[in-house]
Amino acid sequence: MSDIVGTWRLVSTQAHGEDGMLLPAPYGPKAMGLVVFQADGRMMAVLCDGRPSVLGNDRDYVSYCGNYTFDGRTLITRVDAASDPARMGSEQVRHARFDGARLILNPPPRPWRGGIQRHELVWERIA
Repeated sequence: MSDIVGTWRLVSTQAHGEDGMLLPAPYGPKAMGLVVFQADGRMMAVLCDGRPSVLGNDRDYVSYCGNYTFDGRTLITRVDAASDPARMGSEQVRHARFDGARLILNPPPRPWRGGIQRHELVWERIA
């Protein structure tokens, strides 16, 4: 688990459809996020659309925390607090890989506007 321990800043997001076509970026064109993994197995994450607030804008926001396990390839968080009540008590599973100093997380495919969407979130460690 020690490879993942630390505070990470969201660098970029991408989404692709079932056909491989690029979709609008998760959390908008100026996505913001932080994730913290503690050595004791606790984590917290917050991600949002970083655009300035405009009344009526549809903006993405998510936060959650819980105990996690990481085997070097799969990150599993057992959610015990979340902005979305549907996540409470769930296991959030992410495929993880490192590209140099960056951590790349891929959640499972999810339904989106009648199709399937695949996300990729790229993080870099901060001090």
